Amino acid sequence: MSKDPRQLTQILDLERIEHNIFRGYSPQTGWIRVFGGLVIAQSLVACTRTVEGRLPHSLHGYFILPGDPSAPIIYEVDRIRDGRSFTTRRCNAIQHGQAIFSLSASFQVEEEGLEHSLPMPEVPDPESLPGDPEAYAQFGARIPEAIRRIFEREPTMELRPVDFSRYVRSEPMAPRQYVWIRAADALPDDPALHRAALAYLSDMTLLDTSLVAHGRTLFDGSVQVASLDHALWFHRPFRADEWLLYAQDSPNTGGSRGLTRGLLYARDKRLVASVAQEGLIRPLQRES
Repeated sequence: MSKDPRQLTQILDLERIEHNIFRGYSPQTGWIRVFGGLVIAQSLVACTRTVEGRLPHSLHGYFILPGDPSAPIIYEVDRIRDGRSFTTRRCNAIQHGQAIFSLSASFQVEEEGLEHSLPMPEVPDPESLPGDPEAYAQFGARIPEAIRRIFEREPTMELRPVDFSRYVRSEPMAPRQYVWIRAADALPDDPALHRAALAYLSDMTLLDTSLVAHGRTLFDGSVQVASLDHALWFHRPFRADEWLLYAQDSPNTGGSRGLTRGLLYARDKRLVASVAQEGLIRPLQRES
């Protein structure tokens, strides 16, 4: 089945093949394994297709095996509970007879309550930052080819790092980074779809933040990297096709794992979502 890799709405439009079973596909964009954000988002879509009148407020997932981009992904949803205020779903993503990802999601009826949030960091607006062509022209051959391929292979989203020089420097820095991010194309006015799209976007650049303190990137070949788990909480309404500031930091690395947190802010400075992820960052032994 052919999918237009620029159309995030098509990637997230799963095929229902049974009452609680759905099928999704990966765009053929050159990735050697399924992008983690895709399987998170498609799992959330599968869960959402079994819930009426409620939006997801949180999800927690574990990556089990690398996904095969050339094969469809089967999503089996377990309807755990339908309560008066909350609904709980579990979803397993399956390829070649094995689970590659497991997700739990919680849905809530809309309610009013107490409000507070951390303030948005002061950073340059996305319009003042270089896009891909401008960044390539500015940093030229200093941009590693692996990083260039990553940016070019994700046409479903737009990324504008506040400090693009992070990818061309090797000295240790404070373990944080800021990235403006959005879906590349306009999305329909469906809040559930925007939440699924944000789940897709939220896996990009996050694990890399755990390596900032060590002067490395995911792409320099010195570490084996893989997402292990992913958690996402939705706080307030937003549009995933409008710029969101992804403020990320890494409070800890150790045991060949890195923990990274992220806060996502809309342009009006509202905190709309929070993310946490732990990933494998195993140093590779270089031959002498």
